[in-house]
This record gives sequence, C-alpha cells and structure tokens, in this order.
Amino acid sequence: MNDPKLCAKVAYQILNGFDKSYRWYSRITRGAQDRFENGQWQATQNAVKERITIYEQSLSDIVSEIYQQVHVHHQDLEFWIALKEHFTLLLDSHPQYELAETFYNSVIGKIFRHRKIDDRLMFVLPSRCFIAGPDRDKVVNSFDTTGTVRAMHESILKTYRFNIGFEDKERDLEFMDVALRRKLNREQLASVHAVELLKPVFYRGKAAYLIGRICMPDETVPFVIALQTNEQHELFVDALLTEQKDLSVIFGFARSYFMADTQHPAEIVAFLQELLPNKKHFELYMSLGFYKHGKTVFYRNFLQHLQNSDDQFCIAPGIRGLVMAVFHLPSYGVVFKIIKDEFAESKKITREHVKDCYRLVKTSDRIGRMADTHEYVNFRLPRERVEDSLLDELLATCASSIELTDNEVIIKHLYIERKMTPLNLYLQQETDPVKIRNAIDELGLCIKQIALANIFPGDMLHKNFGITKHGRVVFYDYDEICFMHERNFRALPKSDDPYVLDTLSVAPNDVFPEQFEHFIIGKKVFKDILKELHGDLMTPEYWRSVQAITATGAIQNFTPYPACRRFMQR
Repeated sequence: MNDPKLCAKVAYQILNGFDKSYRWYSRITRGAQDRFENGQWQATQNAVKERITIYEQSLSDIVSEIYQQVHVHHQDLEFWIALKEHFTLLLDSHPQYELAETFYNSVIGKIFRHRKIDDRLMFVLPSRCFIAGPDRDKVVNSFDTTGTVRAMHESILKTYRFNIGFEDKERDLEFMDVALRRKLNREQLASVHAVELLKPVFYRGKAAYLIGRICMPDETVPFVIALQTNEQHELFVDALLTEQKDLSVIFGFARSYFMADTQHPAEIVAFLQELLPNKKHFELYMSLGFYKHGKTVFYRNFLQHLQNSDDQFCIAPGIRGLVMAVFHLPSYGVVFKIIKDEFAESKKITREHVKDCYRLVKTSDRIGRMADTHEYVNFRLPRERVEDSLLDELLATCASSIELTDNEVIIKHLYIERKMTPLNLYLQQETDPVKIRNAIDELGLCIKQIALANIFPGDMLHKNFGITKHGRVVFYDYDEICFMHERNFRALPKSDDPYVLDTLSVAPNDVFPEQFEHFIIGKKVFKDILKELHGDLMTPEYWRSVQAITATGAIQNFTPYPACRRFMQR
C-alpha cells in the first residue's frame, strides 16, 4: 500500500530540486549584464558552459536524495502514478511549471534508465495547455508612439539601463531614426499603434539585443536594437534590425544559447513565436538555454507529427558517413544520427571520442557555423514506419544501438540535428553561378570562422557541411574536431623527387594545408572558385596565424547580421 506522505515528500523534493536548479541558472544568466558591460568575454564563455552543466548536476543531486528516501525499485506502479499526481498539484500557479515538468521527467528517466516512457508516470504530454497573455505585461514593455520617432527611441534607451555610458548617444539615435525611416514610410509610421519590447535583454557573445516589434493595423515588423561595447567599455548601438530574416538568423540553430533572465519563460517563448512563426516552440526554448525542455517539446511535436503523417523513415540523402548512420523522415525537418559500431580504417577514433566531440560543440561558441545537436537515449520509432532498407542498414552498422520489439525500433543512443541540404548535393543541383559562388564563399568563411573560434574542423570534405534556406553554410560533422593548438600545420617539402612524400615523417597531429585543395571540394570549377576566394586556407602560414590569435585567448566577435546592417564599420 502506498504511503501518501512519502509520495508528497518526494514530490516536494523534486520540485525543490528544480527550483534550486532554476535559481542557479538565473544567477548565471543575470550575470550576463555585468560581463557584457565590463568586456569579460572569457567569463562569458565560461558562464555558457557552466549553465549547460548545472542541469545534470542538479538532477544527480535530487536523484541521490530520492534513493536515500525510497527503495525505488520496490515501489509498484501505483506509487509512481501517485507521485506524479502529487507533483502536478504542486505545479498549480508555478511560473515555470513547464520546465518543472521536464525536470520531473528527467528524474523519472534517470531512475528507470529511460525505459519507461509512459504518460501515467511522467509528463509525456503537458499537464495543461499554456494560454499566452495572462503574464504578458510581466515580460513586455510598451512604448508611446504618439510622439516622434526620436522620442520613442530615447524612451527605449532610458528604459533599458546599463551601468556604463554611451560612446555617442546622439549619433546612435540619429542612426536609429534614419534606419527606421528607411524601413517605414510616413504613412506607415503614422499608423503605428504599438511598439513592444521584451523586458529581458538578450545577451550572447559580445552583443546585447533588445527584441520586440512594431505593430501596425495591417502588419507587424520586427524591431531589434543590437548593442555592443567598445574597448573603453562604452555602449553603442550597432544596428537596428527590422527584417524577419535577420531575426530568424539571430535565433538560428547554429548559435549559442542566449542569456535572457526571466521568471516567465513560456510568455517569452509565446511572444517570440509571434515574431518568428516559422520557428517551432522547441527551437525557441533551446535558443534561451532551456535545451532540456526544448528536447521535451521536440518529442511532443515529433509524436504529434507521427500521428499526422504516413511517410516512412529512410536513409538520408547524401554520401554515407564513415562514423555515423544518418536517416530522416522526409516530411520532418530533422535528421537522426547514430554512431556506428565500427569505423573505417581511416578513422583512428573511438566511440567515446565521438561523444566527447559532440559535447565540446555543445559547450562551445557555435558562432552560427556549427549545428546544435540533441542527444537522446532509448528513442522509439514505430516499426511499421521504418523502411526495410533502413532497418537492414542500421542492424548491419549500428546493431549495438538498436533494440527491436514487435512494434518498435528502440535506438539506445542517437543525436538529432536540424535538417539541411548537404553542400555537395546543393552544388550538384544548383545551376545559378551566383548562388554557387556564394555557397563556396560561405564554405570558406565557415571554415575560417570556426578556426577563429578555436576549433579545427578536421574532416573538411564539403559533404560534411550543409546549406540553410538563407544560403548560410553550416558544419555538422564533429568526429574529428579539436582545439587549434592540438594540430601542427606543416608545409610540404619542395622537391623534384616524386617519392619524397613517402619518406616524410608524419606525426598524428600533423596537418598539411597544401593538400586541402585536393579534398575539400572535388570538381575543378568549384575548386578554382574556392582557391580564388579563400586560397589562404591552403597555406600553413594562414593556419599558424589563426593559432597565434587563438593562443592569446582573444574572443572574436561574430555578428549574426550582415555587415551592411551595421551603423559603423569599427
């Protein structure tokens, strides 16, 4: 017979563990303003890593407490059902109830090793439907639009207070005024009935963003003020962004999570969803750093999609990987990646090494050039939706990760990533020379920017890069990445002897950039474009110069919007 007092006590412990974790999370997030104002960029990166790790630490702590209170594996099904009921009651009026549900799921998942995906025991489905609006005034500032554009901008800059002064506020106000008048004509400006900005400042990298919208009777325009600081720790407005495309890229899946302090994340996400209707809820939660809850929302969205579709999981288009088996559901916008049981002879790495590389990317500044990945265990697919050819391949290459039941294919460990068009397929299919040139230019920029972020991409075959709908090239194959200092960039010896390379002494960490032109991109016409635009990639001098930069610990500033949007080229 279940003990109601014990259920109530454990439910309270779990919620208390979540609240403690969220306070820790919020404390790190609130520190973003001070780090931004003082130019503490290394501390900013350290804070990103710390905030990602606190969830697992908090989870381990609370599970240990539960084990001290309860013989968990001696409890019957009714105990766990009652525990969820007690926990649900505690969530009434909780401002982060949806995040607390995910934390509860994580506790149950850890106890049962993710073997019991059952809505009676955990929140596979949410406990209630969130309705946006009741707390909107707690997360949004509204500004008077009856006066001049200048007066509105002044009011905004007074409302969002920083502990440092402006480099030249009058200049910046003028820039903002001109930029907005270029976007909206006189009639549109006269029709504006509301300007709304989210109360939290969104910090990431070396920038801070005020994010909101301009509301008119027939349309709504994004309104984003991008702020940066100079070397004297003075503030300046770098750009005023009013294009949805720019806002979408700022919230892109290849960028680090924002630091935006709020006690009402659901309202923040609901507002952002109105600004970015093409972004899914799980993507927006992840962009705010709630990546665990983002995974929960993704799974719910995935289950819903399965119910409303009938296509089958199949092998993803593109060249087969040597380390990962990759498949997709054609109607859904992600790919699924499983580490193979054995790697090709050319891959001198282990399974744990691959996992470490993916963890490294998770906690690094992805600078808009490395896709975010999400790790799942015991992920379940309906067996009748899996093509026979895919199942055969998974059993042949990833058998240790696959468990079959009569109705399900259970994948013990996999990664999920946003779907992109592989760059090699894009270049095969595209006929517009301008788009081809842009894609190859993007490829070179992607490699260079990743290197400046202190990551050597390793395997730079263009099949390991994807291209987004915005034409941006993103890297997504991480099994050979490492820090820049871990490679020795060498020049090939100059000799008329055709066998000189055979006698060359090569250490495991030696890299010969002059050979890059032979494998980054194959087709001669594409290779010539890459050499024209980014020929320095094929020289050891270039890579050594980047090593010298990264060795100083200097943090680069990767602006997520085009240079033409910036008010001044500093």
